[in-house]
Amino acid sequence: MLIVITGGTGFLGQQLARRLLARGELTGGSGRPESIERLVLLDAAPAPMQPLWADARVATIVGDITDRELLSNVVDRDDVSVFHLASMVSAGAEADFDGALRVNLDGGRAILEACRARGGVPRLVFTSSIAAFGGEPIAESVSDSSKLTPETTYGTTKAICELLVNDYSRKGFLDGRSARLPTVVIRPGRPNAAASSWVSGILREPLNGEETTLPVEPDTGVPISGYRTIVENLIALHELPGSALGVDRAVSLPALNVTAGEMLEALQRASDRPLGTVHVEPDPTVTDFFCRWAQHSSFERATRLGLSRDESLEGVIGEYIEDFLPPPPAT
Repeated sequence: MLIVITGGTGFLGQQLARRLLARGELTGGSGRPESIERLVLLDAAPAPMQPLWADARVATIVGDITDRELLSNVVDRDDVSVFHLASMVSAGAEADFDGALRVNLDGGRAILEACRARGGVPRLVFTSSIAAFGGEPIAESVSDSSKLTPETTYGTTKAICELLVNDYSRKGFLDGRSARLPTVVIRPGRPNAAASSWVSGILREPLNGEETTLPVEPDTGVPISGYRTIVENLIALHELPGSALGVDRAVSLPALNVTAGEMLEALQRASDRPLGTVHVEPDPTVTDFFCRWAQHSSFERATRLGLSRDESLEGVIGEYIEDFLPPPPAT
């Protein structure tokens, strides 16, 4: 079968691709396990060379997610599954309304149409976000039964695409499912335009021996999940039969509900290397933006469906150290 990952050369896309290649198969349209013969990573910009590119099954394509002709050439087999990760991130979407609608909404519709045009009923996993919640519902713990009232353009585009995935699935055009992601940690590299970028930053920079700032109050809550667990849950969601999801195809993924202060405390416990200093300097802009998102998530439905949660903050931090940091020098 063919696997297409949009946003595939980004951090999460590459982690997902590696895991899928190691797995070697997914449930296909036949309802049975099928071998992964080809994996296409579609992204808007070229990525530096990675060992992943050497796998003969992998192809990277640079292109615009709204280019329907391109998508029809990428989604070119009936035995296809799509993981739709491509998106303009939160703060970037808020700053560029038209760009957010084009990439997140028009791009989402374009990939849905590419799947609809196939002869089979492709499985599609769309990465939504906890930012789809907002307003009064976020005063308490949000769940899959909470009303979607996003207060950001990013969250609005995610909520709209969730509804489209439901309707395309109802119509039998595809077999879709939406994964509402908590904040994913720890992302390597430099900060990006996501409003939640600080969540990785207050762990990553100290581990790199660098100083950084916490732009919210330490008691600010944030649902998080490690990238390894996110990848496993995206695959597990793909593998579920559509009948297990029913009419509502959107599932809030399991998360650790923690505060920024608890993250810093866990960092001290999880690492024996010298850590850079974290300065608490609340930024009104970041605080205002971030407080429009839910700070506590409930995920009973995901648990019933067999999706997993990280065991601890220390475990999440340990995975990043193992995957991305060199061993400390011998003493």
